[in-house]
Amino acid sequence: MRGMTEYRIDDLALAADTTTRNIRGYQDRGLIPRPVRRGRVAIYNDEHLTRLRVISDLLARGFTMSHIADFFTRMQTGDDIAESLGLRELVSEPWSQTATDTVGAAELHSILNTSDPKLIAKVQRLGLIEPIGDDDPPKQYLITDVESVDAYSRLMKIGIPLPYILEMQASLDADMDRAARTLISGGRRAITEGRFDGWIPATGAESDWATTFLSALRSTGRVAAHNSLYRALDRELARQLDDYLAVARERRDHAAADQHGAGGDTTGGDTTGRDTTA
Repeated sequence: MRGMTEYRIDDLALAADTTTRNIRGYQDRGLIPRPVRRGRVAIYNDEHLTRLRVISDLLARGFTMSHIADFFTRMQTGDDIAESLGLRELVSEPWSQTATDTVGAAELHSILNTSDPKLIAKVQRLGLIEPIGDDDPPKQYLITDVESVDAYSRLMKIGIPLPYILEMQASLDADMDRAARTLISGGRRAITEGRFDGWIPATGAESDWATTFLSALRSTGRVAAHNSLYRALDRELARQLDDYLAVARERRDHAAADQHGAGGDTTGGDTTGRDTTA
C-alpha cells in the first residue's frame, strides 16, 4: 500500500493553495495537527493537506474560524456530523411561515369563544397556540397560526361549534402528515440516488449541491402540495356536491310520492278495481 506523501511547509502551502502563514495560524488554533519534526525540519502529510482543503471549503462557504474549530471538534468526538456541516439548520428550518401573535388569556378566550380548559388544551395540542411563561393557568399565549385561528373564529360566528372545527383540524392534520411523509420520503430517496442512505456531504461542492437540493425541495414541495390540495378540493367538492344533490332529489321524490299517495283517493270506496254497482 502506498504511504502518505510528505510535505515541507512550502510544498504543503502550494498543494493546498494557501500560505505558510495561514498554515502556522491554523496550527496555533488547533485546526490542523502539529507536524512531525525531523531535526529542524517540519514534515506534513496528506492528513494535513486534506484538513487544509476542508478549511478552505468551509471558509469559502462563510464559516468563521470558531465554527470550523467546532466542526473539527465534533468530528473527532463523533457528534452530529449534519449539525457540524450546517445541514441540520437548513433541514430543520420551518417550512411553515405563518404569522404569529401574542395575546392575553382573556383575548384568546374571546377569539375562540370559550374558556373551557379541555378545548384550550386541544387547540394547543393541534399546534395552533402555545402558552407563554410558567403561570397556571397561563396568562398569555402565542398564536402560532393567526390566519387559521382567525378563519376558525369566523366559522364560529356563523354557528359552527369549536369542537367540530377542532375535530376537522385533527383529521386534516393526519391527512397532511401522510402527504408530508410522501414528499419528504421522495426527497430522501432522490438525495441518496447513486449514493447510500445516511450519505453526508464530504466536500464543499457536495455540501453546496445538498444545500441547493434542499432549497429546491422546499420551494417545489410548497408549490406542489398547495396545488395538489387545491385540485383535490375541486374534485372532492364536485363529487360531494353531486352526491348531495342526488340525496336532495331522492328526498324530494319520496316526499312527492308520499303526498300523491296520501291525496290520491278521497272516496273511501273499494280500491280493488272490481265493479260494485251491481
